[in-house]
Amino acid sequence: MGGKRSGATGRRGRGYVIAAALVIVALGGGLYWRQSQAPEPARAARPPGGPAVPATVSVAARQDLPVYLTGIGAVQAWFTVKVHSQVDGKLEDVLFAEGQHVKKGDVLATIDSRLFQAALDQAKAKKKQDEALLVAAEKDLTRDQMLITRSAVSEQTLDQQVAKVDQLRASITADEAAIETAQTEFDYTKITAPTDGRIGIRLVDPGNLVHASDPGGIAMLALMQPTAVVFTLPSRVLPDVRAAMARGPVEVTAFDQNNRDMLATGTLLLVDNAVDQATSTIRLKASFPNEDEKLWPGDFVNARLLVDTQRDVIAVPSSAVQRGPQGLFTWIVTNKNTAEPRPIEVGPVSGNLTIITAGVSEGERVVTDGQYKLKRGVTVSIGGAQTAAVGETR
Repeated sequence: MGGKRSGATGRRGRGYVIAAALVIVALGGGLYWRQSQAPEPARAARPPGGPAVPATVSVAARQDLPVYLTGIGAVQAWFTVKVHSQVDGKLEDVLFAEGQHVKKGDVLATIDSRLFQAALDQAKAKKKQDEALLVAAEKDLTRDQMLITRSAVSEQTLDQQVAKVDQLRASITADEAAIETAQTEFDYTKITAPTDGRIGIRLVDPGNLVHASDPGGIAMLALMQPTAVVFTLPSRVLPDVRAAMARGPVEVTAFDQNNRDMLATGTLLLVDNAVDQATSTIRLKASFPNEDEKLWPGDFVNARLLVDTQRDVIAVPSSAVQRGPQGLFTWIVTNKNTAEPRPIEVGPVSGNLTIITAGVSEGERVVTDGQYKLKRGVTVSIGGAQTAAVGETR
């Protein structure tokens, strides 16, 4: 009897388990059927699962945006002159201090002038001698002209006296040229500054013999106010540069080698007359007043050229622009704080901003940091937001 009750009890338990399983399956199937019959927007409206992704965003803003071109260049002195002796002799004295500012006409050095003074005195004495001979010859000519009327002298004698007077006059003219030459060489014994500028390191010490043919010179003189910067840009931007020059003076700003500190502001002076075919670049030259001498000859700088100002355009930080298989896009944060990739078209870049010509509207939020974690529809936790504004070139 006991064995029959146990068997019946086991069968009833198994039946309860099977019935419960059938009920669970039926409930699950009904729930699935209801969800499958729900409209598509209702299913899409359900928030995605998973935690929110942190990101930094910026608000697309409409503004006037300057367009710059930046090239690497070198500073050049406006004039560079080698201070050189124009006569041979002993360098007697150096009157400048290395690194000193000098003015045009300042005496920088002197050459032993005694031989040149003697040559000048000799040329002057020769002229006085010829002038005295000319006075005597002119008196003889006057006398002969009076005697010829009395037939006291022959015409040949008169002609010879006329020739002698002309010869002495020519000698005096030659003496004047010799005096000018001697005076010039004597003046060359004082070496003067040919222009304003800063003198460099002394290359010859007093007491040494210097020659006009010496290749080194005594020092280098550089005019640094104003100064120039010669830099290069890709040849493809040449039409933009020429169009900017046609509109008026083009502003050029010089930055240091790290492209951080602004050194000076000047004006584009010229564009070279040929493109370098080897590098497909064009050379440009800009002038700077350089009153504070922040631009030093030979130094490398970054030259930023203002070619245009885009009016009333939408701009976003360049870090928001991403490149994908289908082209450029950016991540938009919707009003529901979900991420949405958006294809875009871009214009010129200005500093750390990029002009958006299509794909983003004013006031929309674009992701500038944290894009690598984003997926379509994921919730975004905004860590910071700011309006896109013109930034300094870096």
